[in-house]
Amino acid sequence: MTERKRESLALEILSSLLFVIFLLPFGIVIINSAKDAFSVTQYPMKLPEDWTQLFRNIANIWTSPNVQYQSSFLSSVIITVVSLLTITFFSSQAAWVLVRTKTRASQLLFLMFVAAIVIPFQIVMFPLLSWFRIVYQATGVKLLRTYGGMVISYLGFGMSLSIFMYHGFIKSIPYELEEAANIDGCSRIKTFYSIIYPILKPIHATVLVLNGIWIWNDYLLPLLILGKGNRVMTIPLAVSNFAGAYVKQWDLILTSILMAMVPVIVFFLFAQKSIIKGMVQGSIK
Repeated sequence: MTERKRESLALEILSSLLFVIFLLPFGIVIINSAKDAFSVTQYPMKLPEDWTQLFRNIANIWTSPNVQYQSSFLSSVIITVVSLLTITFFSSQAAWVLVRTKTRASQLLFLMFVAAIVIPFQIVMFPLLSWFRIVYQATGVKLLRTYGGMVISYLGFGMSLSIFMYHGFIKSIPYELEEAANIDGCSRIKTFYSIIYPILKPIHATVLVLNGIWIWNDYLLPLLILGKGNRVMTIPLAVSNFAGAYVKQWDLILTSILMAMVPVIVFFLFAQKSIIKGMVQGSIK
C-alpha cells in the first residue's frame, strides 16, 4: 500500500469515527425515546424492547394538560416563521443598501453590525427587559409575554449575522443588472424585488436554516420574555416542565426533544443544497 493510500485510509477512518461521535447523542435520544422512565435511567445504552413505547410517549406528551405541548408547538411555529420572515425581509434590504451605498457612513454601519455579532447575549438581556418595560410605560404597547416582543427580540439579535451573510452574497451580484433595470424605468424598490430578491434564493435558505435552528431551540430568551405559566409558551419551555425539582420524566423529556428535532431536520434536508450554495457564494467576496 502506497503512502498516499495509507493517508487516504487514515482520513476515512478518522472521518467515520467523527461521524459516529457526532451522531451518538442523536442515537441516544432515539433509543431512549422508545422506553419508559425506569428503562431510561437503568439501561440508557440498551436498545428498546418495545418500539411502540415511542408512540405511547408521544401520545402522553401531546395530550398532557400540564405541559400543553400542542399550544407550545403552535406558538413555536408562529414565533419562528414570523421571526424568520421579518429577519430576511429587513436584513436583505439593509445589506443591499449597505453594499450599493459607497460612503464611509455605510461602511461604518456595516462594521457596527459585524461587531454586534460577538456581543454576548448575557450582556444585553437585562437591559432588553428594562427597555420593554419602559416602552410599555411610555406607550402602553405590551412587549413582555407576547408574540410581538419575541419577534422584535429575534429581529434585533438575528439581523447582524444575516446582514453579514447577505452583504457578502450581494457583492457577487453584477451591478450592471441594476443599471439595466434603471434604464428600463424600474424604481429602486422594483429593482430590488424584481432583480435582486430572486437571485438571493440560495442565501435565503442559509439564513433561514441558521436562524431557524437557533430560534426553534432557544430557551433563555423565551424564558426571559415569556416566562413560565404564560399562554404563549415555546417548545423548550414546555419540555422543561417535565423536569421537576425532585422528579425528572426522562422518557417524556427525550421523546419531546425528538419531536422538536424532526421539523428542523426535515427542513434542513430539503434546503441543504441551497444552504451549501449560499454559504460558498457568500464567502467568495
